[in-house]
Amino acid sequence: MTPQSDEDEVWRQIVASFNQTAETSSAVQPWPDRENVPAEGPTAPETATVADVREDEREVERPAPPHEQDERDEQDAPDDETEHYVPPPPPPLPKMDAGTKVAWLALFGGPAYLLLAALLSWPMDGWILFSAIAAFIGGFVALIVRMGDGPPPDSGWDDGAIV
Repeated sequence: MTPQSDEDEVWRQIVASFNQTAETSSAVQPWPDRENVPAEGPTAPETATVADVREDEREVERPAPPHEQDERDEQDAPDDETEHYVPPPPPPLPKMDAGTKVAWLALFGGPAYLLLAALLSWPMDGWILFSAIAAFIGGFVALIVRMGDGPPPDSGWDDGAIV
C-alpha cells in the first residue's frame, strides 16, 4: 500500500463521517483532576457549584457610590500642586539655512502648483509643467545631497563601541 492510498482512505473516512453526530458530548465527560484548582482556605470544599459562586458574589464588598467616593478621594489625595513633575522646556528647533528652505519649498511647491492648477483648470503650458517637475526633482536631489553621510562635526573622536 502506498502512502497516497492511505491518505485517500483517510479522506474518504472523513467525508463519510461528516454528517454523523459525535459519540460522546463534552458535558458527559468528567473534568480531569489535574485541571482542578485548589480551593483557598482549609475549610473550603474541593469543588464549587454555581450556587456557591453566586453566594460568594453576594458577599463581595461593593464599591461606594460615586459621590461618597469623591469625598473620600478629596480627603485622602495629596496636594497635587507641589508633588507633580514639570518637564523642562524643550530645546529650540535648529535653524534651517536658506538652501534647505528653498529645497523644501521646491519639493512641495512643484506638485502643489500642479495639483492646484489641475483643480482650478488653469492653463498649463509645457514650460510650466517642466518647471514644476524640475522643481520637485531638484528639491529632492538637493535635500539628499545636503544630508551628508558622515557623523556630525561635533561628535568627537570616539565612534562608539566597537566589538
